[in-house]
Amino acid sequence: MNLCAILLAAGASRRFGPDNKLLATLADGEPLAIAAARPLLQAIGNVIAVVRPGTPQLSMALAELGCRVMEHANADAGMGSSLAAGIAAAIDCDGWLVALADMPQIQPQTVALVADALRHGAAIARPLYQGQSGHPVGFAKQFGPALQELHDDQGARNIVAAQRHLLQLIPCDDPAVLLDIDTPTDLAALQNGGLRPPA
Repeated sequence: MNLCAILLAAGASRRFGPDNKLLATLADGEPLAIAAARPLLQAIGNVIAVVRPGTPQLSMALAELGCRVMEHANADAGMGSSLAAGIAAAIDCDGWLVALADMPQIQPQTVALVADALRHGAAIARPLYQGQSGHPVGFAKQFGPALQELHDDQGARNIVAAQRHLLQLIPCDDPAVLLDIDTPTDLAALQNGGLRPPA
């Protein structure tokens, strides 16, 4: 089964301030987006990173890691528009894993669990940690047309909500499926080991 991860790295990151959030470094010196992309590459190998225009340093870093980088000129339209563009670029695949570039600590084995669920027939799959669903979210090929029609800032949330009867939740022991970095305070807490999943 030919799967592709779509790494959404085209957000404006307004809550983070003037610096490019996705180039901010973790305690080990690795940029946020690179840490988010690495487990995707390790688990399934095929990753398209959707970035916004004017981010050559980010694009180069992701490309050097092994991602196929796609610049989305309409990134300001929102996450849905970026996701639609990424899906269109990988429409020949049998399924997709949608991942966020500001979630840097998800384990490769968690990504593999979601991918395996798709390979075994799940229509939509996502990890579940202590009763809360997280990322990445897997979609089977049947959702290609709907994903390509997304255009707002909701991402695929409405698709999942409308097809909840098709959703397979996969229990995991990986709190990082719930952890995203929105502000410099979040990043500092993560660097100091203090960032925790939302209650």
